[in-house]
This record gives sequence, structure tokens and C-alpha cells, in this order.
Amino acid sequence: MEARNHQKTGRNRKAKRVGTLNIITMEILLCQKKKLPNNVLFLKFIFILTLTFTLINCTSNKSSSADIIRSEAVESNQNMYVIEREIPGAGNLTAEELKAISQTSCGVLEEMGSEIHWMHSYVTEDKIYCVYTAPNVEMVREHAKQGGFPANSVSKVATVIDPTTAE
Repeated sequence: MEARNHQKTGRNRKAKRVGTLNIITMEILLCQKKKLPNNVLFLKFIFILTLTFTLINCTSNKSSSADIIRSEAVESNQNMYVIEREIPGAGNLTAEELKAISQTSCGVLEEMGSEIHWMHSYVTEDKIYCVYTAPNVEMVREHAKQGGFPANSVSKVATVIDPTTAE
């Protein structure tokens, strides 16, 4: 069973690399078709090349997403928190409304300094689950207060797991 999971993980990584290379090849062809000026083509080429090496390195790396998240939290000497925000109809918010909420959050974060970071959020039907790193729960609650966001529940993350935890 373990060998089968390892083989499957290897196939998934190979598929990601092939998919990434297909996307990059398509982008290069589009650049050529648009007949962009040489300086723009050069910058796009550098960007695509950087993206290629980054993605290939990430997909061939043995580290899982959970490993990466755990190491980032440890390196920054921060705690990770999941904030549950009850927002009726959250899943029906428009892209513009989500952008406005995000801009408000980022503005408050900028004012609060570099100790608190918003990693990402999950929007569900009536709730938004946000993942933050911060030195303490009080700072997370202060962000919610200043931004006018609900923080119905703030839980400190003990650890992060993913499918590679089963290996």
C-alpha cells in the first residue's frame, strides 16, 4: 500500500511538471503570435523561465504543502490561527465585494505592522475561514476589531497535516 501511494505521488508530481511545461510553451507561442516588442518579449521570457524553474522545483521537491506551511510558521516564530467569521451569504459575495473586504483587511494589516500576516481564506456558504500568522490571539482579534470583521472563533493551529502525513 505504501509503495502504491509513493508511486501515485510520483505520477502526480510528473503530471504537474508536464502540465506546467505545456502552459509555459503555450505562453511563449502566444507571445510570438502577438509580435510584442523585443524588450517586452525578453521580460516575459525571464518571467516564464523563473516561473518554470520555481514550479519544477516545487513539484519535484519532496516537501509537502503541510511541511512548507509548518516550516514557514516556525521560521517566522509565529503562531498560526484559523478564524471563523460568520457572514450570512458569504458564498454569494461578488468578486468586487470580496476585493473590497480584502483591501480593508490588507489596509488594517499594513497599519498593524509586520508581525501579523493573512495567509489565505476559504469562503463557504455562510462563513469565511481565514488563516493568519501572528504572535498571539489578541493581535488577531485586534485586526478583526479594527477591520470591522466578525471573529466568532479564533483557534490556534497545533499542526498541519496533508495526504503525505499518511506516508
